Amino acid sequence: MSVPESERFVLVPELARIMAVIPPLPEVTPESVAAIRARSDAAAALQPRPEVHALADHVVPGPGGGIPVRVYYPAAGDRLPALVFAHGGGWSICSIETHEGLCREIANRSGCAVVSVEYRLAPEHVFPAALEDFYAAAAWVVEQADLLGVDPDRVALGGDSAGANLAAVAGFMARDRGGPRFAFQLLAYPGLDALSERPATVAHADAPMLKRSTSQSMWRAYAAGADLRNPYLSPLYAEDFTGLPPALIVAPQYDLNIDDAYAYADKVEEAGGRITVLEVKGTTHGFLSYYARVPEASDALDHACRALRDAVGPDPRG
Repeated sequence: MSVPESERFVLVPELARIMAVIPPLPEVTPESVAAIRARSDAAAALQPRPEVHALADHVVPGPGGGIPVRVYYPAAGDRLPALVFAHGGGWSICSIETHEGLCREIANRSGCAVVSVEYRLAPEHVFPAALEDFYAAAAWVVEQADLLGVDPDRVALGGDSAGANLAAVAGFMARDRGGPRFAFQLLAYPGLDALSERPATVAHADAPMLKRSTSQSMWRAYAAGADLRNPYLSPLYAEDFTGLPPALIVAPQYDLNIDDAYAYADKVEEAGGRITVLEVKGTTHGFLSYYARVPEASDALDHACRALRDAVGPDPRG
């Protein structure tokens, strides 16, 4: 006899109420992606959008054309720390608009200017299009620090889900290409291993919000036949974990990716790096987006923003 989902995945009360009325993401195919994008856009329109001090839109030169970015400023200043942020959505859905509220909240809580990146999406644009766009935008933030009013020595990388995959891999790219030295990585439930068979990947295959079948369809749409062991796709297959920025991984208890997060942290620490996994009990994939309703999500976001703020440090000019 199968065990009901509600008994296998015991979510914190408010998140359980939200998940009871939100259907899990469907599998991504060329035929379904437009409808899934429309659904995510409609849901995002209902989310809160906290006030910020200012915002600015720019277009960054990229390998496939202009890359739109939006900068959220929590305060006035010309040497603010910055977080370059990649939205989630399985490399196939979501946008600057769907993550507007979360980026505004991170800016306000961390004191960082948050630069949200509109990278190209699959299946129209496959690997490594999204990655190259995000890396180009992150490097541009450092290069154009004076224009943006940020401190080039206090730029961090971050994202949620597929966006956290891009942020993690961008750390390797910066090291491998002799690029900027980023100060920190804020990674919320990142996808790190497209071929994972770790216990949580199997046990949480039917968890609320992101099911394994959907996750696999997103990996397929993004990879488009590329080697899934390519470390720029699945960073757990990297041979060298040295020289990466310090990092925090936010890991929901009932997430496909939680065992991968611990495995990744072990590899980084074995290579002499600094990384922390914040496991949040009673939560599932995507939970930070509900910070305004779920106390545990708000607490986790507070923790993440404190870690970010501590990592980028005060303005050295005082």
